[in-house]
Amino acid sequence: MLVSAVAAEYKDACMKANQGYKWCLTANQAAKMQTSAVTNRKKLWAFASDSAKDLPSLRKVTRGDEMPQRNFGMAGFTALTEKFIQRSGPDRGTDELAQTLNDYLCDILEEMLIFGGDIFKFAGDAVLVLWRAPAQELAKTISLVLQCSRQIQRKYGNRDTHVGQKVRLKIGISAGPMDLLLVGDRRRQYFLICGQALDELREAEELANAGEVILSATSWELCEQHRLRTRRLEDKRAVKVTGMDRMSSSECQDALRKLVQHPRSRHLEGEGAMRPALPLPSGPNAHDMLSKYISEAALRKLDDRVPLDLFSELRPVTSLFVQLQLTAGINTVATHTVVHDASRMMLEILCPHKGEINKIVLFDKGCAFLCVFGLGGEKLPYESIHALQSAIQIFNSCSTMLMKTEAVSVAVTSGTVFCGVTGHPLRHEYTVIGQKVNLAARMMVHYPGLVSCDAVTYASSRLPPYYFKELPERKMKGLSHPGTVYQYVGITEKSIFGMGLAKKRSEYAPLLGREKEIDLFGSCLKAYEDLGQRHILAFEGTMGSGKSHLLTELAYLGQAAGHRVVAMELLEVNVRQSFCAIRTLMARALGLQDCEQCGARQRTLQTALRGTIEESSFCLLNDIFLVEFPVSDKVREMRGIERKKELHSTWAKVLEKTIGGEFGIFVIDNAHFIDPASWSIMSPVLRNVSYFMVMSLAPGYARTEGFCKAAADNTTSQKITYLRLDELKPSAVVQTVCQNLRVDSISRDLARFLIQRSSGIPYYCKELLGCLLCNDMLLLRTRRRAEKAEDNWESLITSAVEASPLAATSSSSAGNDGRVCIIRPDVNPENTVLPTTLKEIALAQLDRIKPLKQTVLKFAAVIGPVFTTQLLSHILPDGMRHKMNCLLDMLVSDNILKWLKTTEVPEDVRDPTKGPGTSRQAERGVERPSPSKKTTERQSGVLVFCVPLLREAAYELWPERQRVALHRKCAAFLERHAHKCKSCGQGDFVAFHRFTVTSTRKGGSSQGPAEQGDPHSWEALVLAGEQLKRDRTHGPEGALQQQQAFLEEDFGVAGWFLAKSEQTAELPSKTNRKHSGTCSCECKAIVESVLVPLARHYVAMGDAARAFYYLLESAAAYLHVSNSYVALMKLNEAEVLRNSLEKKANVIARFEEATFFSLKGEVCWRMGHVKLAKKMLREALSLLGRQFPRTSTGAFVKSRVEKLPCATYVARRASSLPQEARRKRLAWLLRQSRCLSLLEHLFSLEGTSSGQTFCLLAARMKANTDRAVDSYQAADSCHR
Repeated sequence: MLVSAVAAEYKDACMKANQGYKWCLTANQAAKMQTSAVTNRKKLWAFASDSAKDLPSLRKVTRGDEMPQRNFGMAGFTALTEKFIQRSGPDRGTDELAQTLNDYLCDILEEMLIFGGDIFKFAGDAVLVLWRAPAQELAKTISLVLQCSRQIQRKYGNRDTHVGQKVRLKIGISAGPMDLLLVGDRRRQYFLICGQALDELREAEELANAGEVILSATSWELCEQHRLRTRRLEDKRAVKVTGMDRMSSSECQDALRKLVQHPRSRHLEGEGAMRPALPLPSGPNAHDMLSKYISEAALRKLDDRVPLDLFSELRPVTSLFVQLQLTAGINTVATHTVVHDASRMMLEILCPHKGEINKIVLFDKGCAFLCVFGLGGEKLPYESIHALQSAIQIFNSCSTMLMKTEAVSVAVTSGTVFCGVTGHPLRHEYTVIGQKVNLAARMMVHYPGLVSCDAVTYASSRLPPYYFKELPERKMKGLSHPGTVYQYVGITEKSIFGMGLAKKRSEYAPLLGREKEIDLFGSCLKAYEDLGQRHILAFEGTMGSGKSHLLTELAYLGQAAGHRVVAMELLEVNVRQSFCAIRTLMARALGLQDCEQCGARQRTLQTALRGTIEESSFCLLNDIFLVEFPVSDKVREMRGIERKKELHSTWAKVLEKTIGGEFGIFVIDNAHFIDPASWSIMSPVLRNVSYFMVMSLAPGYARTEGFCKAAADNTTSQKITYLRLDELKPSAVVQTVCQNLRVDSISRDLARFLIQRSSGIPYYCKELLGCLLCNDMLLLRTRRRAEKAEDNWESLITSAVEASPLAATSSSSAGNDGRVCIIRPDVNPENTVLPTTLKEIALAQLDRIKPLKQTVLKFAAVIGPVFTTQLLSHILPDGMRHKMNCLLDMLVSDNILKWLKTTEVPEDVRDPTKGPGTSRQAERGVERPSPSKKTTERQSGVLVFCVPLLREAAYELWPERQRVALHRKCAAFLERHAHKCKSCGQGDFVAFHRFTVTSTRKGGSSQGPAEQGDPHSWEALVLAGEQLKRDRTHGPEGALQQQQAFLEEDFGVAGWFLAKSEQTAELPSKTNRKHSGTCSCECKAIVESVLVPLARHYVAMGDAARAFYYLLESAAAYLHVSNSYVALMKLNEAEVLRNSLEKKANVIARFEEATFFSLKGEVCWRMGHVKLAKKMLREALSLLGRQFPRTSTGAFVKSRVEKLPCATYVARRASSLPQEARRKRLAWLLRQSRCLSLLEHLFSLEGTSSGQTFCLLAARMKANTDRAVDSYQAADSCHR
């Protein structure tokens, strides 16, 4: 494995001294092992070159200074990576890998720093460490390095991981002088080392097996051989160290002291930080000099004052590995020249595409570059296309322009990787870790001499297949299933002439939701037919808005009307290809796409253009149409500007002939990708001929702005019709989903999920639907209402989900046997991971904002779609809280967030027949904050994400460790408000629930500004809850037209369950509420903003018991506010969670189980399933220790037992218990009373003698239980 790697110094870390290490590190050691994300240790600082100049150079380390080096690394890094991915998936597996490697790396590097080593470079699973020492101290220094190496092998050479594969270490050591190479340009620089010592080090590391320490030949000659026990390697001069006489403590201290006193070791001026292996810069320009060695993504965050421990993210990126095979025997000067020139060319190519070089690695036969696209702040749409275009440019440039290079290989992969800080707190870098990075490195080696890419890059580029060529499968070390590998061939003859519309029209149904646009096309086409005047119909839409599908439909309609349609689609790669657009348009209009041979194209051109251009000018079409007309004497004599003018004139004539009225309608998809050279010819021609052209445009491009201004200009507005595509209406989304699934209707939960997440953008909806299908989260069923369902819990859930589905058309929903698509009852779509395609689109939008604003947004994303400023302030780091309000204002102005406020209807305009305005009657709107608004007013503010996908994308950036810690802080804050509102008594929704289980606040408390009982926090949470309830109940703004509203209140969606009106009677209870479900209490809002989020936070933390607790509280709260349907859904979530924990003993307390069944019984009763309700309530009573008989005989015996006096014993026992135990017992008794009250009511409805018997028994048992409750409450009052 390679041992060198790129340094990743961090500006503020470099400018701050670390006082933990007082000695200087001077020697050379390379370590090869797995690396990972930085934990919450102290901030690190790193190194840079001592160059006083801006330009890179080659520096020779002074011969008087020898550099013992050690290369230690981990065996099987790629295989370990794959193990993590296979076990936990690409996202979580990558995160776990990074955390594991970083923990391991920190421990090892800690030992090296203690022994005076200077961590020089990281290279994936390898680390290069240097000790710089005078020649006379070299032997002692090698002994010091060996003692350090053996101690590391003893402590960390073999470590277990939770995926079942061990992490094992191998170490190579060499010594000698070396050369420092500085490469790059004035903006970005990199440093690496080369020389015989490094070559020997690399050989030693390759010879080492796991658990071994190998000493190079030169190191063996220079070391204190009398201390060592070694074994010769066959046919090698290097030796394996099997033992050594340890250096004494005084010897180690003396060796370290001499390293510290070395005159070449320098401090960073004014800070005290030291780099013993490399001198640090000094003077006023040190800051700027160091910045050139820092990753652009990291530097952007440092400049915006983002805390270092928040740098790390899980990001989908595109990795590009370049390998230069250098000529054998190349010297150091030539190596420096090649690497320097290559880095400059790559930086020039990568910069426009927002890519950057992350590492440069020298090895024995060449050099490798790791380039990354999509790091923080650098995400672009069409990222895969940018990477492939850069890859082919780098391949061509390096192959033709670099001397001393035998071969160039480039590999491109796409996928989620860990992007962030890795290493030790005192030495670290900003890098990428993940399976896709390893795959690119393997592909680069196994597919030499070409540009290769993986299947994910191939698919995500969405380029036509003729841009690629499938490569034969090859076995790669550590990768069991690398997938299909393709060669990217770039522009070919097929790509020049075959660029028609990529989208195909559906054979089954017309395009839905674009009736206005289709009507506009029809009217514009009719006007063109009648008047014959030129006209451009331009549609602007964001990525995914359905522009391509719309143009495909319009092309079909144009052909159906009898017109010839010439259609083409441009790609992002075409905008940088001169004359690409005009060539493609003319080629397709002239029919050249059907001509495979050069001769056929020549004959077609001669036939079509005879009389349009002179015979002598046909040769000017050679390059553009790949033909071979003889060069005429007239053209041969032309020079420079004259030839260019003639060329443009000829192309203009061809274009005028091509698009003149006889050819009908021209359709250009993605017209914003028209290259400047083509437009310089097209623009004047389009002003002088008659044509009808339809095009699509995307916002944010110069070409789009030009058409928009022309459409607004009075002189050209009659010739251009410009229309921005709106989002699809909710009804159109439902119809489109039904059409794609070929069903008559879909469930309301599915409709709500797709409408809210997609925001009406067709492509988003398609990807979300595809994600649900791929994860097997949908069920297709045939609705038969006349058929009686089974009386069990599963049937009840299914029936509730299928109730009142949303139909594609009014007629399709009327049938009894129509197919309906529902979400599987055992899954929650809210927990699905965002599809990679949508995540990349959302990240491209997020990366347009500054890093600190993006960081605040990531914190808010953990809270949820609606959040309060108090909770956000509670989880923000201390150093960011004072900036919070300002950053939120900026995010609101960017239309990423919006403020909420409540506006109640004045009393003098209210309907006199109605009471005070409830939360449902309150009007909520957007409040644009003014600069004069006081901070105190903001402290109770509520904000909502404008685009749900942005929140999800921001949330998924968090590494798991940090995400869990933030969920814990959120839970600690919300638990202070997890109770009923003041008007309802402020208790638990399940009476005395908190006293029956282990404290739900264990481990959840954390420091923060919020105080328990803060009225501002409560008011903000109520407002947030009202917004969440509105989103859940009514869907997005402009809710489903031609569909009835979402009904969830009792006897709305649930009303069809009830067959008898008396079943809706209110149940008498010992725990009567002060307010009914229709009253304006604040519990409706609190359950949405506190209890439901608490369950979600604990699920994310992996705390199943607390998650179950709050799911029960949520279900009880929804019953409290008379919302049985959502209570049913929450109990279903609890059921799924409970089933997943069946194999784990004692996770859920007995009282929790009893409450679960009692709440299920209450829901069953409210939804008309009386028999099932009785079954559930009997099970609950059994768990609560109160058996309820099933037979009349049992009822008779039980009634006799219940008549026995026990009041004295109960009162005595109640007074003897401590308060917490009394309240725990009260919870059990109150739950028993509730179950018995329900049973009494249910049996009273039967009207039979048996029912009367059980009714009386339930009443008697309840009376006894209530007397016990009174005794415990009295005892509790006396002891307060």
